[in-house]
Amino acid sequence: MSMSPEEIVAFVDRLYAATGAGDWEASAAMLTDDFVAYEANGLPMAGAYRGKNGLKALYEKVMGMVDVVALDRSDLTVGEDCAIAALTMRFADPALAPAELCELFRFRDGKCCEIKPFYFDPAPFLAACEAKKVTT
Repeated sequence: MSMSPEEIVAFVDRLYAATGAGDWEASAAMLTDDFVAYEANGLPMAGAYRGKNGLKALYEKVMGMVDVVALDRSDLTVGEDCAIAALTMRFADPALAPAELCELFRFRDGKCCEIKPFYFDPAPFLAACEAKKVTT
């Protein structure tokens, strides 16, 4: 069962809204049983986060490392079974440069089965991690 481009856009926005609100029951319902989110080596949250609670585990790990005030989606490009969201991650301290990234979403049977973030430059994220270490 493939989703239409409009369904994919609505799905991605619902998933961002659910995770942003901490509605982990709603977000888990949108993920396949074998869901996986990958974070690249070189990032402090590197690894694979698996299963219906994988996204929650990743989100909680990242939010424990940095103080994010917004994750703004500027664009969303949709393919047959995938989407790429262009994002700006803004931090609580306005002196910190925002992090720019894209997230690749893959879909199967009306649910998300994979998310892979790609950071344009990891330096702003790493700087935000260091800033939070200083204040905690």
